[in-house]
Amino acid sequence: MALFRINELVSGRILIDGVDIATMPLRTLRSNLSIIPQSPVLFKGSLRAYMDPFDDFTDADIWSALEKVDMKSQVSALEGQLAYELSENGENFSVGERQMLCMTRALLNRSRIVVMDEATASIDHTTEKKLQEMIKRDFQNATVLTIAHRLGTVLNSDRIMVLSDGYLVEFDSPRNLVKNGSGVFYELAREGGYLEKIL
Repeated sequence: MALFRINELVSGRILIDGVDIATMPLRTLRSNLSIIPQSPVLFKGSLRAYMDPFDDFTDADIWSALEKVDMKSQVSALEGQLAYELSENGENFSVGERQMLCMTRALLNRSRIVVMDEATASIDHTTEKKLQEMIKRDFQNATVLTIAHRLGTVLNSDRIMVLSDGYLVEFDSPRNLVKNGSGVFYELAREGGYLEKIL
């Protein structure tokens, strides 16, 4: 919430590339951020308006992004295609499809920071794998913050931050966190059968 400045910080600062986000215009900040939530809510209106609310992109740009998330053929089959009307909360799409539409927006905006908020918690393994491949391929130059309970979701991360009861208890690369043979992340990896994959 603080990263998106939905709630302003009471103390401390959040810096992006050395710039305090409190000094940034809100639209500038948020145009550089994207979120892929566990249960995305899409507002009623056209699919195109959802993808590009400020009309910054061409239809060709949107189709290209849809192709990258493997939704082009599905949207092509919809009545009206990009003009297709979303129902309230986007309920005419599955949770996984709504997440892919969020990913499409992130691709269009070339988001510098992508927050994956329990994005894999309610999707099948195939969709999770597809999502992970897209992150690796299309967001190489972005910071991806993954909030997850499924350990497999974060194993390819550069750094893992382990929180317990709201406190930071560990922060390092997955490999370094399991090397010493103890700790919260080590135990989770051992219990989940991931040690060999990490080492």
